[in-house]
Amino acid sequence: MTVATDRPVPRPPLPEYEDKPKSRVDLILFAVFVTVPFLAVLAAVPFAWGWGLGWTDVVITLVMYIVSGLGVTVGFHRYFTHGSFKAKRPLKITLAVMGSLSLEMSVLDWVATHRKHHKFSDKEGDPHSPWRFGTGFKALSKGALYAHMGWLFEPERVNRARYAPDLVKDPDIQRMHRLFPVIAITSLALPALLGGLLTMSLWGAVTGFFWGTLVRISLLHHVTWSINSICHMFGDEPFQARDKSRNVWWLAIPSFGESWHNLHHADPTCARHGVLKGQLDPSARVIRWFEQLGWATDVRWPTPERLAAKRIG
Repeated sequence: MTVATDRPVPRPPLPEYEDKPKSRVDLILFAVFVTVPFLAVLAAVPFAWGWGLGWTDVVITLVMYIVSGLGVTVGFHRYFTHGSFKAKRPLKITLAVMGSLSLEMSVLDWVATHRKHHKFSDKEGDPHSPWRFGTGFKALSKGALYAHMGWLFEPERVNRARYAPDLVKDPDIQRMHRLFPVIAITSLALPALLGGLLTMSLWGAVTGFFWGTLVRISLLHHVTWSINSICHMFGDEPFQARDKSRNVWWLAIPSFGESWHNLHHADPTCARHGVLKGQLDPSARVIRWFEQLGWATDVRWPTPERLAAKRIG
């Protein structure tokens, strides 16, 4: 005799990866976006010598770098991934667009991958730990390259529903995810358009594309990837963390404060990463401005008690 019960049947855990892996086209595009901008950086000095760089190019490149970079650090990372603050809807959408301009990943894929990184940081299952092949010189050299950009070419795609269920259910974020190709094309074309319009010349469009698109994307990508590689290998460790995250001071400005990585892994939801004297954290300053304007609320600022509890020594 079977007895009926209202007890819900537990659902099996979602798989680690999406059923649909990255396509060949995805992997080819990754390769293009990694190699072409990097080659542009290598060519930058002779290209600029006396005739290929002007103040218009500098301004366009800086503005695009700051907007897309803060979209990653303040938006994709501290807000969408870790919930360091709550954002009003216009700010939420703006940050999703800004981060997508970086051409790193869509907001859904970026957040899912980074949350998986935190769950398995420097252990089996971490998408991009430099320690995955061992601790010897050869193994660590291989791991550093893998953590920096090799992991991008793995065909598996981290399961969004498992690692970012809150964003999967958000219609605004789903829309931004679907519009990622459009935003990516805009990011590629906008510097050239601005350069051409501001100088009223075809040459201005060419140099605007070179600096504002190719060089900017390459620099931002390699700074971001350095947090995965360099900041998990070298640097200071003033706070207790369960992994090998470190602080690297010379990356603080180009990474907008992300290279104060040890505190971040010790306290992932903290809105400020540079918490010690002299640690500049531009992303935290931007979040403070958002808070003062009323666009961001419930900001998780560090407290002396919480920092003292995590401090080593």
